[in-house]
Amino acid sequence: MTTYRASFYVGLKEGVLDPAGQATLQVLHQMGFSATEVRIGKWIQVMIDAEDVVRAQAIAEEMGHRILANPVMETFDVTVTPV
Repeated sequence: MTTYRASFYVGLKEGVLDPAGQATLQVLHQMGFSATEVRIGKWIQVMIDAEDVVRAQAIAEEMGHRILANPVMETFDVTVTPV
């Protein structure tokens, strides 16, 4: 068994309103920054024990689909690396 780190980035789908992103954009404008859009997401790390990287990736994908991202509103990207 090898331990792998699964790093997830979960973000809102295009078209889903992002009130936190809009509030942050307003503050950036007030501070003089010329940002055009802000989207707020979350970063999650999970340590996984698996036989190989292919199995670790499959486990991570299942975690993302089943619990870490809401499939109605969010998408996710995951990167799996050995520790």
